[in-house]
Amino acid sequence: MTNFTYNKFKPPFWLTNPHLQSILPKFFAPKAPTYRRVVEKDSLDESDIAYDFYDAHELNADTDNDDALEKTPLIVLFHGMEGSSDSHYARVLAYEMHAQGWHFVVAHFRSCGGIPASGRVFYNAGDTGEVHHALENLRQKYAHIYAVGVSLGGNALAKYMGEYGDKALCDGAVVISAPVDMSSAAITMHSFLSHRIYTPYLLNPIIKKALANDITKEEIASIKAVNRISDFDNIFTAPRHGYRSKNDYYHSSSALPHLLGVTHPLLLISAKDDPFIGFTATTNDVSDSVTILETDHGGHIGYLRYRSDKKHSNKKTNATQSDANPSLTNGKKAKTSKFDINWIPETVSAFFHSIGV
Repeated sequence: MTNFTYNKFKPPFWLTNPHLQSILPKFFAPKAPTYRRVVEKDSLDESDIAYDFYDAHELNADTDNDDALEKTPLIVLFHGMEGSSDSHYARVLAYEMHAQGWHFVVAHFRSCGGIPASGRVFYNAGDTGEVHHALENLRQKYAHIYAVGVSLGGNALAKYMGEYGDKALCDGAVVISAPVDMSSAAITMHSFLSHRIYTPYLLNPIIKKALANDITKEEIASIKAVNRISDFDNIFTAPRHGYRSKNDYYHSSSALPHLLGVTHPLLLISAKDDPFIGFTATTNDVSDSVTILETDHGGHIGYLRYRSDKKHSNKKTNATQSDANPSLTNGKKAKTSKFDINWIPETVSAFFHSIGV
């Protein structure tokens, strides 16, 4: 993309630690906007799926024909494992997309967004059929759809873009911190620090959801014994979704082999120090429609910045002061934080502008 320009991510040296970058951003996220929730069935007509909208303006009620479809672009977010519209990256993206005059929606995966899964299947990082189903639902009302995928949701979106090619229902996409090679990502997560720091945070909620489902006593005993995400995938995720093993699941669900099939503009953002994602795509792995943006730092969905000068620390970025960084608290003026997590939404909007959104 010759006209895609963005600000380089350059944190101060004391903020370059990838674990700080991965953990701290949630503490600097704006409060969630007031979403408009719509609930639809999943692609199997089994589980309810929540769509949380942050509308740029009121929609036209008559969308029965293409001429009446909403013309303002819609940006749809596919979140990561155990993510939702309340995730830090969802909140900050919502405000930035809204500031650009675009509609925004978080399309939740099964069992996420506060709605339990009702069917046999749960979260599947390679379920491009579910991604397509969500986009089909949205295409009934919106003429122009663009997508953002984060972490495992980013892998699913990137795989979808490659598998569907010209038939992909989003006109362009950005994928952030995605483990496009899930086997190497699983090995990375087995490293001492990653296992100790992140596994309990990610594993405990999915175990709790699985135990609340209709499962056998044997499954319950096996799930309670796991202490690694890959073990859970081998015992629960893989067999539940028709894979022979965790290896079959990781191999079949990885986006990397499909990136040569991408025909719509796609930006892949990742940090070299990401403690989660394993192997990343190179220029020889992708089609000419894919742009790779790899930063030295940023961690996993981190990209926390520190503004050392007054001009930048007081600058309004991805939301109004009252929404994202309130300047008034109970009638009193509050200090504006010099930390921000706006690099991702700023880069996403810059890319979308470069492709004509």
